[in-house]
Amino acid sequence: MDPQVREKELFESMPIMKAIMKLVVPTVIGQIILVVYNMADTYFIGQTSDSFKVSAVTICMPAFMFLSAISNLFGVGGSSVISRSLGRAKIYRAKAASAFAMWGCLTVTALYALLSFLFSDPFLRLLGGKDDTVRAYAAEYLLVTVTLGGLGASMSTLFSHLLRSEGRSLQASVGIALGGVLNIGLDPLFMFVILPRGQEVLGAGLATALSNLAALVYFILVLRWQRRRTVLRFRPSGEMFAHRIPKRVLSAGLPACLMTLCENISYAVLDNLMSAYGVAMTTGVGVAKKVNMLAHCMVRGMSQGVLPLIGYNYASGNHRRMRQSVSICTAISIGLAALCMGIGLLFSAPLILVFLPGGDETVELGARFLRILCIGGPFSACAYAFISFFQAVGEGIKSLVLALLRKGVLDIPMMFLFNRLLPVYGIVWATPVADVMCCVVAIVMFVTFLKRHTTRDEAKPA
Repeated sequence: MDPQVREKELFESMPIMKAIMKLVVPTVIGQIILVVYNMADTYFIGQTSDSFKVSAVTICMPAFMFLSAISNLFGVGGSSVISRSLGRAKIYRAKAASAFAMWGCLTVTALYALLSFLFSDPFLRLLGGKDDTVRAYAAEYLLVTVTLGGLGASMSTLFSHLLRSEGRSLQASVGIALGGVLNIGLDPLFMFVILPRGQEVLGAGLATALSNLAALVYFILVLRWQRRRTVLRFRPSGEMFAHRIPKRVLSAGLPACLMTLCENISYAVLDNLMSAYGVAMTTGVGVAKKVNMLAHCMVRGMSQGVLPLIGYNYASGNHRRMRQSVSICTAISIGLAALCMGIGLLFSAPLILVFLPGGDETVELGARFLRILCIGGPFSACAYAFISFFQAVGEGIKSLVLALLRKGVLDIPMMFLFNRLLPVYGIVWATPVADVMCCVVAIVMFVTFLKRHTTRDEAKPA
């Protein structure tokens, strides 16, 4: 069967559950591996029993994750425009959107990498690197993962988004998984074999940068191999700026970008507030955040995987299939998040011990922080699903409002307020409380949207 015919069948006529599973299973697995490899640096550095080194990697997480904000701006935005263009059979717009997304991501990432090099020290102080020893280790990690390895990280993520827009979820997820598996293998090699003792943070950074570069090479090879069977095009031309392509891509991608960016700002504020209570607090909450990322990564994988299906059917007018996709995906996301919450509540200490084998005060703190953070998981999953829905259908303002509520508008002010009411633990409680509030608003906005839009093609088979 012709690849484009097969992709059209996936979006239009394949049984809805089968289509969702085909799109989301590879994406969820890829996201899990992505989180595991993000955890790998913390795990292997934790084997040194050096809180300064663990803290250094922790405070660099927002700086590294800002690369995801850039790739989401152009990747999620480009994916939304491409899938809706395919639903309306406007192939020329899909080609132009993919080119604009690629060159936009490349330019902004290069600028960010340069700025992170020029302003490394003040940047790390802003992120919570108040201790000189922690900041020295963090500077090494920032240099290799962001300044030198930033393009590999952001561009590989961008290409995974664009491949999913055509329904090529498996190929997209293999590339992300490849980078993750390589990082897990290269971490101990660089940290404990190649580099001398004491340079474990630098070794972890080199492993991350090289694994992301390998993932980028994979995507380049796949896109070259598929060039006759894909609508994705990357040659720069004036078409990139026609048909309101920049506005369409950026308006759809901005909520995803700001959501990731605000997550990083939120984490940076949390780390900064925690740093006033000592390195043990910063290390404990940093490890708890990384463990808690597992639930979020599965939800993110569900939303990213089903986004093209929602966008395509919304654009083609098959709203019944669109609503079924949203309902099933949201229910599964909440179920997975609830399962992770239960595991986090029951096994918080053993999970933290995986990364901090010393068994000291930091482990107990991390376990307490994890139990607080995981409570917000199911509520965050529901909100994230509806944020992605609004991204898929091109409702950028609604998606943007929810993204800012989820991270930034609610939780950051509450961190300062709750810290006064309940020092240390109040800072962490701000996150699940904000998740609950955002979830309520998201449900109201979603239900209102469905009521205000008349359903077309109701009789179409699901």
